[in-house]
Amino acid sequence: MTSPAPDDAGRNLHPGHATETNHAETNAEVIQVTEADPGFVDLGYARLDTDRLTRTGDPEVVYGAGKTPDQVVDLLRHLHTAHPDRAALATRLDATALDRVRAAFPDARLDEVAGTATLGPPPTPVGLVCVLAAGTSDARVAREAVRTVEAYGAGVRTITDVGVAGVHRLLAAKEEFDDADCLIVVAGMEGALPSVVGGLTGVPLVAVPTSVGYGASFGGLAALLGMLNSCAPGVVVCNIDNGFGAGVFAARVARRAHAGRGSAAAGTPNGAAR
Repeated sequence: MTSPAPDDAGRNLHPGHATETNHAETNAEVIQVTEADPGFVDLGYARLDTDRLTRTGDPEVVYGAGKTPDQVVDLLRHLHTAHPDRAALATRLDATALDRVRAAFPDARLDEVAGTATLGPPPTPVGLVCVLAAGTSDARVAREAVRTVEAYGAGVRTITDVGVAGVHRLLAAKEEFDDADCLIVVAGMEGALPSVVGGLTGVPLVAVPTSVGYGASFGGLAALLGMLNSCAPGVVVCNIDNGFGAGVFAARVARRAHAGRGSAAAGTPNGAAR
């Protein structure tokens, strides 16, 4: 009978033993994969995406509409635990939710006009976004955009009440927005402001229609269609009242505009490249 060949460690293995060893190694790999961080936290009512910061450079944000105040607090707590060095942002919070967040996190930064809460340190600002609002009635959407830009790591400047009904006010502010890396232009009514701004500057521009206006504005639909039909080139449009979406877009444009110019180019807290 031929003796089994020794392995590298001097052990004698029959063919069957080798098969068992392979199964054991395979099982160990399966266990390792199963026990690895899945990239989310299952809270029962939600699966919080804790891997988004790694994938995109920015953590998940809590959309507060339709959630209970307790859920908002719970989600903010888990986001802050997962990414203690980055701001956790919650949007579309009503007064009850804001009060609950204030009681749970005394250090949170609340904006009652925007309906936002920010917990934890914002990234070091990179680049500049300028938010232009046609009227003071557009303040909630404009401020949501501002708080989002801050949480997403860009500097921000705000210019308010420069609607086309008094276009001289916009022309007087041209120097304030002409040096920005990206513009967010917020307007209701007929939504003409982004077209005018787009004709005055070549700065990348994202327009946000608001639901401000009389009956024929159809809750912002008239402004949305006006912006989509802009004759000024380079105008892109977000959904009605979506200051958050515009803020994300503009902050990423501003950060990318400065990529490679300095250590803080990527918008991460330490400026490391993603």
